[in-house]
Amino acid sequence: MHESTTDAIQFPAGSVRDALTEVLRSGAQKLLAEAVEAEVAAYLARYADLRDQDGQRVVVRNGHKDEREIQTGIGPVKVRQPRVNDRRTDENGQRIRFTSEILPPYLRRTKSIEELIPWLYLKGISTGDFSEALTALLGPEAPGLSASTVVRLKDVWQTEYEAWSKRSLAGKQYVYFWADGVHFNVRLGGDGQEKANRQCILVIMGATPEGKKELVAVYDGVRESEQSWMELMLDLKSRGLAQGPKLAVGDGALGFWAALRKVFGETREQRCWVHKTGNVLNDIHKGRQAKAKSMLHDIWMAATKADAVKAFDLFIATWQAKYPKAAECLAKDRDVLLTFYDFPAEHWMHIRTTNPIESTFATVRLRTDKTKGCGSRTATLTMTFKLTQSAEQHWRALNGSSLLPDVINGIQFVDGEKKNAA
Repeated sequence: MHESTTDAIQFPAGSVRDALTEVLRSGAQKLLAEAVEAEVAAYLARYADLRDQDGQRVVVRNGHKDEREIQTGIGPVKVRQPRVNDRRTDENGQRIRFTSEILPPYLRRTKSIEELIPWLYLKGISTGDFSEALTALLGPEAPGLSASTVVRLKDVWQTEYEAWSKRSLAGKQYVYFWADGVHFNVRLGGDGQEKANRQCILVIMGATPEGKKELVAVYDGVRESEQSWMELMLDLKSRGLAQGPKLAVGDGALGFWAALRKVFGETREQRCWVHKTGNVLNDIHKGRQAKAKSMLHDIWMAATKADAVKAFDLFIATWQAKYPKAAECLAKDRDVLLTFYDFPAEHWMHIRTTNPIESTFATVRLRTDKTKGCGSRTATLTMTFKLTQSAEQHWRALNGSSLLPDVINGIQFVDGEKKNAA
């Protein structure tokens, strides 16, 4: 009977990993040095023919800067950056300085490490556990990556949020809005007498004319009230958003709709089918919910609006007698549940629900579940902003983006297809 590989060869604990890490680190250090040298050589070659009145080169190499250590995903990597003496001046008479794109001034951590710190915190690692977590990931040589780093970063995130929430929206246009309110438990007070309180974060995601989804607003609201949504949308307008979207998608319970009609009255409304399905099924006995859900599915998956209306009427007729609340819950939003048929069929999967926001906030809820709360209102708002901003990088672009100009220009669509000019 043959021994397994792990039984036959015994390594000292951690020796294989450490040896491999050293090889990788040594190779990375060599490649980094070569890349920086090549960058400086290219810069010098670009201005090699530039001479002063004495015939001396204006841009020359001038030794090395002091060695510094960069924190990377495989541990610290040391590098000595070449120094460049550039005697050129700009139009204001200021000396032009060479700045490395590979090693910007004051860089101490790679972008992956900078992203790792907030990722760990936002995914549920408490500040007290940071040192242990980072040592396990990066090894013992990870200076500066401690709990205090996270505390400082939270201050930076707050500053970033404040700047972002005041950014200009002049010239911006959104074809679609997705809106939702997300509730969190927060602590009020700081003297050990905190009281539980519900905080509502109002979120708007938008689709640009190019089909890209982007975060438009994250706002600390008072419930999902009309007043809170009104304040948010008036703020968007005051910062330059001259026109509202062509269509907005959201839950029917939001005060969002009343505010939207007052601020952007031309925007059409689409109720979220996921929220509506859940609300309808809540009023139907569990034993019958599977059938009811299938019938609801037949409505919003119908190929034409006429077929959807037939399926809609069938649902009402089927459930009206025994479950009148469920039938009424569906019937009252008939028109705004079927708005999507007046837009390109390629966009239907995006605009029938608020799933783009719901899926993003699943990660926010995961973090708060792990930490048994979010902290203060400011911490919650900041955390929501950073998590959503992180998720934004992976949001899927709209299908059929080439049709968005038609939507913007008011071209009519019937059952998802352009209406014939005739």
